[in-house]
Amino acid sequence: MAKEYKMTLEKLEELKRELHYLRTQRADEVNNKLKEARSFGDLSENSEYDEAKNEQGKLYSRIQELDNILENAVIVSDADLPTDRVSVGSRVLLQYGDDEPEWITVVGSQEADPRRGKISDESPLGRAIIDGKVGQKVSFHSPAGVQECTILEIQ
Repeated sequence: MAKEYKMTLEKLEELKRELHYLRTQRADEVNNKLKEARSFGDLSENSEYDEAKNEQGKLYSRIQELDNILENAVIVSDADLPTDRVSVGSRVLLQYGDDEPEWITVVGSQEADPRRGKISDESPLGRAIIDGKVGQKVSFHSPAGVQECTILEIQ
């Protein structure tokens, strides 16, 4: 079974736009670089050609990755979100010991941005709180060691 990529409709549209850009404008740019590099002569000692081929490989790799993500995308909407347990899309208030409580949003791996409080459901914290309920204490491994927090609220 293929891996599912949970995301919002907005993220899906963003990835579609990126894929379109890569297949059209970016592919043309890379192909032009390759043509120009070939014109420099001997390909065995042509660093511009090697660089352009590497860039082309990265481009095709990203296109393939996006195709796979879009093919296996699962849209998460606010209407589908339970409020009695944590799921992808939930906004969760967490309490770490005596620290000030903090809000995080559980998102799919494609939307994760920890600096903005968007935590992947595949991260150690995300895995620990998924399906959690208000009042539940969870622990997880982080670079700083084992962390513990309590789920205070789910929206």
